[in-house]
Amino acid sequence: MGTYKIQDLVDGLGLEIISNNISLDVDITGVYIGDLLSWVMANINRGNVWITIQTHVNTIAVASLAEACGIIIPESAEIDANTIAKAEEHNIPLLRSKLTAYELAKRISNIVDKK
Repeated sequence: MGTYKIQDLVDGLGLEIISNNISLDVDITGVYIGDLLSWVMANINRGNVWITIQTHVNTIAVASLAEACGIIIPESAEIDANTIAKAEEHNIPLLRSKLTAYELAKRISNIVDKK
C-alpha cells in the first residue's frame, strides 16, 4: 500500500466533508469497515480510515481512542449535530458518501493501486 491521504479519498471518491476546519492532509495506513463499536475498538489499526453506518456520538469516541485517521459514513446516512461537533472537537475528519461500504472499499482499492 502506497502513501495516501484523506484528501486523496475526498478527491477520488467525491466525498462530502462533514466536519469543518479539519486537516485532510492525514496519512492513511489502511481501511477498516465495521459497525459494532466494541469489535471495531478491538480490531481497527491506528491510522485506518473507518467506514461505518454508525452515526451517533459514540462513534467519535471509538475513532479517537483507536486513533483512526477519519470516518466515512456510507449511503448518505444522516449525522446528528452532536456527532459533527464531537468530530470537530477531536479533529477527526468526518466524511459522507452516497456509495455503500462495499462500493467505497472497491473504489478505495482502485485509488490505492494507482499510487
